[in-house]
Amino acid sequence: MRPYLITAKPGRLNRVARWAGRWVLKSLALAVMVGLGALVFVVRCARPVTNYLATRAAWLELWAASVTGIDPVGAAVGSGLTDEFIREFHRARTGANV
Repeated sequence: MRPYLITAKPGRLNRVARWAGRWVLKSLALAVMVGLGALVFVVRCARPVTNYLATRAAWLELWAASVTGIDPVGAAVGSGLTDEFIREFHRARTGANV
């Protein structure tokens, strides 16, 4: 707080403007938090659908491989990605400055 003389208090308009500004900022912060919460909720609710679709896609690839005689490539690509993620995670975990 700034010390004011008795005769130099902020005017009513100044106080109202500050009060309104504070509430606008609080409202915007609340809106951002609600928006992020809604996004997280949607992503978490979509996880079972994503898992189901991934399982069905893997099954479809294996079925197509058995019908056509071409080896499935999803398993090879997936295992390579998994190995790379493990290496990167280990590098980030052991190389972090604590």
